[in-house]
Amino acid sequence: MRGYVEMFRLGKTYDTHNGPVVIVEEFDLNLEKGEYVSLLGHSGCGKSTVLTMVAGLNPITTGGVAIDGREIDGPGPDRGVVFQSPCLMPWMTALENVMLGVNQVYLQASKKDRRDLASYYLNLVGLGSNLHKRAKDLSQGMQQRVGIARAFALRPKMLLLDEPFGMLDSLTRMELQEILLEILIRDKVTTVMVTHDVDEALFMSDRVVMMTNGPRAKVGAIFSLPFDRPRVRADVLDHPEYYDFRGKMIQFLEDQDHKKLKADAEKRAKAQEELATAEAT
Repeated sequence: MRGYVEMFRLGKTYDTHNGPVVIVEEFDLNLEKGEYVSLLGHSGCGKSTVLTMVAGLNPITTGGVAIDGREIDGPGPDRGVVFQSPCLMPWMTALENVMLGVNQVYLQASKKDRRDLASYYLNLVGLGSNLHKRAKDLSQGMQQRVGIARAFALRPKMLLLDEPFGMLDSLTRMELQEILLEILIRDKVTTVMVTHDVDEALFMSDRVVMMTNGPRAKVGAIFSLPFDRPRVRADVLDHPEYYDFRGKMIQFLEDQDHKKLKADAEKRAKAQEELATAEAT
């Protein structure tokens, strides 16, 4: 099935002094326009590697990514990226930070139109009264709001989120999750989010893609969620299938843990056997 976003046989290999290491292998995934998909898996399994390849920030070794029928080749304004740390210019105001990207993308627009666009998205994320505050004077949660506004202000075809709420306290995290979903519904932006939080994935996503452990990580399972949009947190938690999906995802992660422990034990046993053989000779 072809999709609005297609990741086909996506792979990433790094050259090391011990030879090539395959981090991600044969990663296949299609997304419909406006769909929200989360990549869920253990730390180090290759989730962020997939995301940075889709963003064009990490060269693709094998396969490719196409958005709206066009294969990507490096980064571009059709993809907005929000990282765990928003990476703002600390001496610039919230408005100036968002304007940096807007000025690069909308060269033909008037200065007023560009300013209005940046202000519009800062207002949507709740920073209307802090447009002229320097980034260094904003709280961590407010800085992440600037990062989200900056990504949306580019009017991207696709939004890429790499654990965007990971450094925030629980209340700020929940508030920003809901703000983000409101804007996504309004703008109908296709989204991929990397997370290791099962509950976050369940609340935010249309589908959750479970990744196997690396190296050679790939799609291990996909869960299509039945929760209505717009999302209401209480309704999601009360849904009769919520804890069933939650249990299946946790079981998948536990199974991956067991496989890793078994593989590590076999590797240690083999190393000890080889050492014993070498000492005997």
